[in-house]
Amino acid sequence: MKAERLPAVPEPPIQTTGLIRAALRGSVFEVELPNGKLVVGHLPGRLAGLADSLSPGNRVALEMTPYDFEKARIAGPAERTDDHHE
Repeated sequence: MKAERLPAVPEPPIQTTGLIRAALRGSVFEVELPNGKLVVGHLPGRLAGLADSLSPGNRVALEMTPYDFEKARIAGPAERTDDHHE
């Protein structure tokens, strides 16, 4: 009897915030995570129009895959909070 293979269930993204440190090109940015690590953050096509409004110092919401901690998807501006650690 052959074992039945179940379809792979994608891992849910890790959600965090980051601080834009530099605009690299187009809709790609260098983003600092809360732990100080720098990652490459990109805007997905549906949010590409936000690229002109993002600049160093802006806080953004991020989604990351648990398989690659070097890149992140920028999900939009981060919600304002009372604790600003910059």
